[in-house]
Amino acid sequence: MKVITFVLSLVLSVNAFADDTNPAKDLLLKMANAVHTRNFDASFVVVKGKAMEPYRWVHAKKGETELEHLSLLNGAGLEMVRINDQVTYFEPQSQPYSINTDSIAGPIPEVLFKDIEALSAHYDFVLGGKGRIAGRAAQLVRIESKDEYKYNYWIWLDTESSLLLKAAYVNHEGEALEQLQLTHISVTEQPAPMILEVLNRNFPTPLPGNALDGEEKIATNWTIGWLPKGFKLLKSDRHKLDLNNELTDYYLYSDGFVEISVFVQRPLPGRRLSGSLTSGATTIYVHNGGNFDVSVVGNVPSQTAKAIAESVTRAL
Repeated sequence: MKVITFVLSLVLSVNAFADDTNPAKDLLLKMANAVHTRNFDASFVVVKGKAMEPYRWVHAKKGETELEHLSLLNGAGLEMVRINDQVTYFEPQSQPYSINTDSIAGPIPEVLFKDIEALSAHYDFVLGGKGRIAGRAAQLVRIESKDEYKYNYWIWLDTESSLLLKAAYVNHEGEALEQLQLTHISVTEQPAPMILEVLNRNFPTPLPGNALDGEEKIATNWTIGWLPKGFKLLKSDRHKLDLNNELTDYYLYSDGFVEISVFVQRPLPGRRLSGSLTSGATTIYVHNGGNFDVSVVGNVPSQTAKAIAESVTRAL
């Protein structure tokens, strides 16, 4: 009897250890570490349908200082510079501003550069096949939603440096809706001279945490009756939209990976039918609730955005 008990306890211990070991998750954690410690100079494009946005992404670690530069190369341009926990944004026709944060708000989900353990409750990490991206050996890691209300996210990692080479939002039929593809990457021992030049630049003093909100008031007029599991409210306020100067109540939700914005305002002139528009993985769903309009924006399927919009009711 003691032998049986010992064997059973051994089997349970082995199974528990196996459950805690996930090679896909380990690779994502290695990528999060590599993107903060490696010196690299990369170019990539974001493809949404027929639209394409080219970027340059440079990173360096010099002593205890971490430097990052991300720039949009088309149009009037957009430049973002991070020095440790300060990010400065240079936008067309606007004064540059700095904020205290440890990551740039760019086309790559910020959580991928941090501890992705927080996603485990609502996403699975699955090891895929191997391939070749931008001339480098790559390993596919799939971040799979545990329900049908969110897209999957596939990532191809450089097997040598652990850096990201390609990423895509993928629906549950396996179709890529939006892709990020590196066209060039150079990983070096020393930082690129270009990135070191930012140390000689003057940047604005970081704004206080609530400075971007101005005097906007918290929105409490509406109840969002349904959201996919895992989404929590990050922010709500009342402000005027730049597009039409209409007062709107705004709610921002996130599950740690995807953000969803909900706007509620009075109906605009003219009768409009409810419906959705999509651009890559981004859905914009507009719902006419009779005496109010709801707009839902986020990288979620249109049916998810529709269900959120239709669940909005006036708070009691």
